[in-house]
Amino acid sequence: MGNLGFRVIALFLLSIVAGSAFAQEGGGRTRFILAASWQPAFCQTNQRKAECASQSSDRYDAKNFSLHGLWPMRKDYCGVSDADRSADKGGDWRDLPEVKLSAETKASLDKVMPGTQSALERHEWIKHGTCTGMSADAYFADAVRLIEDLNESAVQELFAANIGKSLTGDAIKAAFDKSFGPGAGDRVKMSCRRAGNSRVISELTIGLSADATDGKGRDLGDLIQGAGRTSFGCNEGIVDAAGF
Repeated sequence: MGNLGFRVIALFLLSIVAGSAFAQEGGGRTRFILAASWQPAFCQTNQRKAECASQSSDRYDAKNFSLHGLWPMRKDYCGVSDADRSADKGGDWRDLPEVKLSAETKASLDKVMPGTQSALERHEWIKHGTCTGMSADAYFADAVRLIEDLNESAVQELFAANIGKSLTGDAIKAAFDKSFGPGAGDRVKMSCRRAGNSRVISELTIGLSADATDGKGRDLGDLIQGAGRTSFGCNEGIVDAAGF
């Protein structure tokens, strides 16, 4: 083989090494999204929902993140009948099949997902959970565990300490980095909504790696670190208090 051939091979191997280093530095690929709602903000524009009408300042979701869902990327409604898909898209969630959960999982889910009062879990299972390859009980047990990890972190502490006040994206990203490792905040997107004259923080969507549903109970920090980077979205908003 001539010198040119060796040079081509060397450049090819160098490109592989460089590409691997870039992938490691930038994280992996986002395969799942953990959607964490700030329930008081959600309820400002959904006051008639059962979980909002019953909200109080001493309930869990007044100072902790609520589970919206655990979503596989780019696929939904796997093996779902046309009738159930139509009912779901029409918002007729109580017409969807009941989700079979153990008593332990149901109790934990009711705590972290107040939307179960409006049959949110039926919607989440039909649209998203059916595409994970997991049983409903395992899917929701994992989702509960991940939202509990978030609620035991510096991110929850930051939000709870600043109810009624404004938070910047930089402060929130720093809290993610503190709890889940450097760069974790770069895997998070924040959404805000208008409530009267205020812009309130409504939700955090957190990128996770493909290991989110492998059944091994991986830490939230490990799953975040394995995801790809994203833009943060809304850069500042108020942490809304419970009540209208």
